[in-house]
Amino acid sequence: MNIIKQFGIIFSICWLGTLIEHFLPFAFPSSVIAMLLLLLCLLTGILKVDHIREKSDFLLGNMAFFFIPAGVNVINYLDILKASWLPLVVICTLTTVITFAATAFSIRLTVRLLKKRQY
Repeated sequence: MNIIKQFGIIFSICWLGTLIEHFLPFAFPSSVIAMLLLLLCLLTGILKVDHIREKSDFLLGNMAFFFIPAGVNVINYLDILKASWLPLVVICTLTTVITFAATAFSIRLTVRLLKKRQY
């Protein structure tokens, strides 16, 4: 499938996520809604991985590029960051440790389940 069709599929799903977010009675990120829609489409077979493979590989390969505007925008809020640096450092440290622990637990659980499945 050519790259333009794949862009169309991904952007249509993103647009649907934005549309759904608009009509929800509570705040929920449209990007998460779009990811859930994409997962649902892949699980149900409406979309095949091959339908979006090239586009997703491109986006993953260039992911760092999409963080540049957010990183540059931090400069606008440098005074706020300086004023609350300690809570930010504590939060970043704790969430990093929790993420490492959750990842290690998930990997151990996955390995254990795969070993049980082999027998």
